[in-house]
Amino acid sequence: MDFNIIKWDKQSGLVPVVVQDYINKEVLMQAYVNEEALQRTINTGYAHYYSRSRNKLWKKGETSGNVQRVLKILIDCDCDSILYIVDQTGFACHTGNKSCFYRMIWGN
Repeated sequence: MDFNIIKWDKQSGLVPVVVQDYINKEVLMQAYVNEEALQRTINTGYAHYYSRSRNKLWKKGETSGNVQRVLKILIDCDCDSILYIVDQTGFACHTGNKSCFYRMIWGN
């Protein structure tokens, strides 16, 4: 993949990543990657992200065991957002919920 098409400069070298379950298409979480995190994801097959609060790379599930095996990586039409299609082990959210999107603020 040519990383040069990715617009790293829009958010100080970070690009948002939406994470979706490959079986039921549920959106599990949203995080950020820098170029190194994306390369590690591609090299290992497991999701790596960049923590803005800790200013470092992290592998999803490194301590919890709730890893994300990445099956496919897509980029949006503007080349400034990425989608990981994953096989999620356990839950994605640090709260213990399957998805980070478990609180409704509007709708039925």
